[in-house]
Amino acid sequence: MVRVNAPAPRFRAGAGRLCLDFVRTLRHRGTPGETEELPDEAALTAWITQCAPCATFPGPTAAPARRGAVAVQPVPGVEAPAAEGESGVEAPVRHIARARQLREAVHTLLTHARTTGPADCPPAARNLLNDVAAGNPPAPHLNSRGHLHWTAPDPITATLTLIARDALDLATSDLVARLRVCEGHDCQAVFLDLSRPGTRRWCSMSTCGNRAKKQALRDRASR
Repeated sequence: MVRVNAPAPRFRAGAGRLCLDFVRTLRHRGTPGETEELPDEAALTAWITQCAPCATFPGPTAAPARRGAVAVQPVPGVEAPAAEGESGVEAPVRHIARARQLREAVHTLLTHARTTGPADCPPAARNLLNDVAAGNPPAPHLNSRGHLHWTAPDPITATLTLIARDALDLATSDLVARLRVCEGHDCQAVFLDLSRPGTRRWCSMSTCGNRAKKQALRDRASR
């Protein structure tokens, strides 16, 4: 059973889809400043709590952490299955390795989807996405207080299933034409441009957009 308690770091959200927010956990991808935001299972659990539609909690009595959130909780009495030959101690390592593999497969799929098409996604990435997407997502559960929660024997694996399904859906939808790469210096974040004119340039106006505008002002002032 997943029971990880860790202070939630601040992750970037707002990319427009769950799978895109997940890809963002490797910041500044492919640049000298590339930063891993998911070093361990505690960080992965914190990301799910902050950014996913559901949140992981250690027990069935925990309250949602944010307004409007619902909880992905382990089903009482059901342990998350470990892979053959793995102990419970090794299971967290398996979780984070699987999550990072999925993240790279999502990035690979969406890169091909927005350029040459999803059919060009390499078989290894496609097979991994299909395998994870075939898993069991969280199931709705109405508790005695009338609150809706989402349960799963393994909340992390169930959330990865949601991410894989979201990526496959996005890559094969018309929205793929709205995928953009942030123009911010060394950002490389992929986001969904839902603006009416379709001319959004930055992953966030409060970060990359603001920095770009300040730099433009400095450039004009120095002329």
